[in-house]
Amino acid sequence: MNQHIKDFWQTYLNSLPSDANKPDTMPEYWHFCNDEESANHLAELTLNGTKRATAGAVWSYEAEGEAIPQPGDLSIIVNWQEEPVCIIEITQIDIVPYNEVSEEFARVEGEGDKSLSYWKKVHWEFFSEEMEALGREAEESMPVACERFRVIFPEIKA
Repeated sequence: MNQHIKDFWQTYLNSLPSDANKPDTMPEYWHFCNDEESANHLAELTLNGTKRATAGAVWSYEAEGEAIPQPGDLSIIVNWQEEPVCIIEITQIDIVPYNEVSEEFARVEGEGDKSLSYWKKVHWEFFSEEMEALGREAEESMPVACERFRVIFPEIKA
């Protein structure tokens, strides 16, 4: 882990009121997508409040032995160069089949034209590649963890 991420986390902790219940451990850091342009663009959309949700294939969490994120979980969002951009807090998780993701969720995810058709196109491509790497095939009924979040640091000015 680079020092910039550690310093960013410490700056966040220092910004909390002295009587706040501060996390004991630094959360994981990660970037969106699997390419530089998308990772950087989505980090910026998150920072400016446009992107307030993300989705992950439940099968990927299972294959990696990772727990599905839960409300209250924090993450440090970084860009492709692993420079910290913001800290998010998961506010809601819904597990739904891919083919039942709602238009409203696609809009909140904030990508492209924010339509469900755009969401399905880009996520089908991403999930198909991801499933192939796991030796599986993407399915319309595969479970998707639809995560809603809010940026908690730096604070977004309305």
